Amino acid sequence: MQIKVLGPGCKNCAALEANTREALASLDRTDPITKVDDYAEIAAYGVMNTPALVIDETVVVSGRVPDTAELSSLLASAASS
Repeated sequence: MQIKVLGPGCKNCAALEANTREALASLDRTDPITKVDDYAEIAAYGVMNTPALVIDETVVVSGRVPDTAELSSLLASAASS
């Protein structure tokens, strides 16, 4: 599974990455997380509000930091697809 956190490196971007790591750990997964801070690359995903989470090239969250439970659900759904 390809996981990307899109954002310029702000506090919310760090929180999204941390919550995503916790969610992965709760699912016993060790997928790598790529941080994307290039504005052109972020815009290429159609993201206007950061932070954003991309799973397998699909934007699943934008403009907010979901809690670990929601992220676990999103990641589990993506893993079973």
